[in-house]
Amino acid sequence: MFFNLIRSDMSKYVLMISVIFFLSCKRNVEAQISIPTETPLILDTITTSTVNFKGLNWADPRDNFVDDWLVLTGLNSTDNYTATLVKSDSILAAFSLTGANTIRLPINPPTVLQNWWASYRAAIDRASAKGMKVIIACWEGASSKDGIVDNESAFWEMWNEVVNRYKTNANVYFEVFNEPHGYNISELKVLYLKWLANYADIPKRRILLDGVGYANDVNSIGDDNRFDSCLLSYHEYTWFDSTYKTVADWEMPVKTINYPKRTVVTEFGIPMTNGKNYLQSPGYDVEITYFQGMTNQMHDLGVGGVYWPGLRAGDSFSLLTYNGVTAALTTNNISGITRLQYAWGTGNIAPLNASFTPENLYKIINRNSNKSLDVNDTSITAIISQWDYSASINQQWKFTNPEYGYFSIVNTYSNKFLSSNGAVGTKITQNNFNGLSNQRWQIIDIGFGYYKIINKSTEFALDVNGSSILNGGAIIQWNWNDGINQQWQILQL
Repeated sequence: MFFNLIRSDMSKYVLMISVIFFLSCKRNVEAQISIPTETPLILDTITTSTVNFKGLNWADPRDNFVDDWLVLTGLNSTDNYTATLVKSDSILAAFSLTGANTIRLPINPPTVLQNWWASYRAAIDRASAKGMKVIIACWEGASSKDGIVDNESAFWEMWNEVVNRYKTNANVYFEVFNEPHGYNISELKVLYLKWLANYADIPKRRILLDGVGYANDVNSIGDDNRFDSCLLSYHEYTWFDSTYKTVADWEMPVKTINYPKRTVVTEFGIPMTNGKNYLQSPGYDVEITYFQGMTNQMHDLGVGGVYWPGLRAGDSFSLLTYNGVTAALTTNNISGITRLQYAWGTGNIAPLNASFTPENLYKIINRNSNKSLDVNDTSITAIISQWDYSASINQQWKFTNPEYGYFSIVNTYSNKFLSSNGAVGTKITQNNFNGLSNQRWQIIDIGFGYYKIINKSTEFALDVNGSSILNGGAIIQWNWNDGINQQWQILQL
């Protein structure tokens, strides 16, 4: 389901990871690789949220939708268990260097029920023995791709083998079926209930249920108390909603999940081989706004994330690239890793503060109403509202006293300063300059020419009350909620 985009030179972002497969000295290397124990150490002790799922997908070059064996990038179908163990050890070491503690691996009936399983499971064993969480997810074949289990008999036989082998391994998690878009809600619940009944001895905390559709409607599953305590698997990509543009828009998908403490975003991704800087002001680039919005909200809500993919040959989204000659792994985009780590709750991201010329005049237009920030009736009163833009001087503003991303916002006609006072819902006023933080505003670039405007004192956002589209609609302060009535276009006159 992923687009293969043209690769561009990423030399200034490429970071060599010192991981090499010493295949020519295979016997010596194998002697150093210990066979995983049956009861590895338990890593995840966090049960109140999914914040500790910091993961990467490791994928087949064919995108995991295959009718035969799933052979992950860097592996070979002729590898035996020990060879797979050696290669997995090196690749997982590279994953760990990014900060990942979770890996998501695909299975299907041919992979599990045929000879390849004796080798393939070495990847699971090595990851879990390292203390990593391993999500084992079922994929359907390439010949159908209809979002429905291809062969139910083989499906259950596959899961019998996988569950029996790993049910006592607390580092292994079971994702019943990837992107079940061929089922309606009731049909999907029947499948999940059967899985839970068949494997009732598996703790629900180790079971992931994909949302309805392409795993994007997790609320319909989470709302059913029969699935209480099960984790929810959520996917989001740029093509899921063509109406989303700004960073604030792309914060909404995660924000609207009803059960964030049970949800893991098991797939989200963006091109990493095109040279884009995901830390810069987004401009009019939806790929940048998407990745910034998703990672912002996952960070803020403590929702775990498994990036697609950590490693997949030929995929422009791949975080890492595997060199088939040297068997080394390189990082494709440092800014991408930085934003991913921020989603995982590690590291900091500097806010994308706007910049303005203090001498210039600007109009401030609400995205929802397309009306201008206005001092009522061109009078020197305290009333701030919205009105059709008429180029009147009472609709012209200056951004003065820039300091650490904050500005004073001054009306050109009244020469008074935009002020925030009191509790949430309080109307915004204009007053004489007081030098206090209630007249200081942080203006953050959210892309596509829009900004969010946050008061330094109250930390509330500039908001059109009730999303009004009428002339005279009141301007208030409200908790930032990503609404388009809180997004403002600031245009120089």
